[in-house]
Amino acid sequence: MTDIETLAKMDRLVSAEANPKAPTIRPVDAATLIIIDRKPKSPKVLMGKRHQGLKFMPGKFVFPGGRIEAGDRSMTVTGALHPRAEQALMARVTKPSAQRSRALALAAIRETCEETGLLLGSKDYGSPDKVPAGTAWSTFQERGVYPDLEALHFIGRAITPPKRVRRFDTRFFAVDRTAIADEVEGVIGPEAELVELTWVTIAQAKALDLPPITTVILNELEARIAAGFGHQLPVPFFHQQRGRFIKELL
Repeated sequence: MTDIETLAKMDRLVSAEANPKAPTIRPVDAATLIIIDRKPKSPKVLMGKRHQGLKFMPGKFVFPGGRIEAGDRSMTVTGALHPRAEQALMARVTKPSAQRSRALALAAIRETCEETGLLLGSKDYGSPDKVPAGTAWSTFQERGVYPDLEALHFIGRAITPPKRVRRFDTRFFAVDRTAIADEVEGVIGPEAELVELTWVTIAQAKALDLPPITTVILNELEARIAAGFGHQLPVPFFHQQRGRFIKELL
């Protein structure tokens, strides 16, 4: 599917979800993490199915993620974001800063821990000395895991269109499965936010019940892997302009 066909499809899908009476709200900074297993001949991604009783995207298959929290701005890390990733994260924002870019990456790692029980990072440096109180970062301290920003790839950005009850300015990060340092059991279950986790090929993932933007990002991920999955590859940015989705490269 070409970019033009993909964007046209997104326009059709999201127009059905719009509420003309809804106020236009400012999108909230958010981040998502795609964990990739590139060992098989056909790479696999980790997807979770949302609880059917949730008000937002019930029953959809998604990547773990959510909005920035205050503790994400001060959590101790090892490694740094790749300079190209940091450059792309600071493009097309009102007040660009390295701290904001870092917080977005950490939000993706923390949300993944909260929703899946997977801790991304390194056990080579012992436990972080200090963590933000009352947050999932305490699990990293207990398990002796430092979140590792160097392992992350920034692969996409998308802003929810206007006239939605919730709007997010979401940054999509990707990381190899080998970055999983530990796992907390019992996070996934019938009463949890994610009721199941599954490793699927990208082709299999596209056949699941997905939010429109997730299908688009999977296409981008597939192309990125085919191109070598390097940090220097351009980062697509999807947003609406004059009522139509456009794709910019950051």
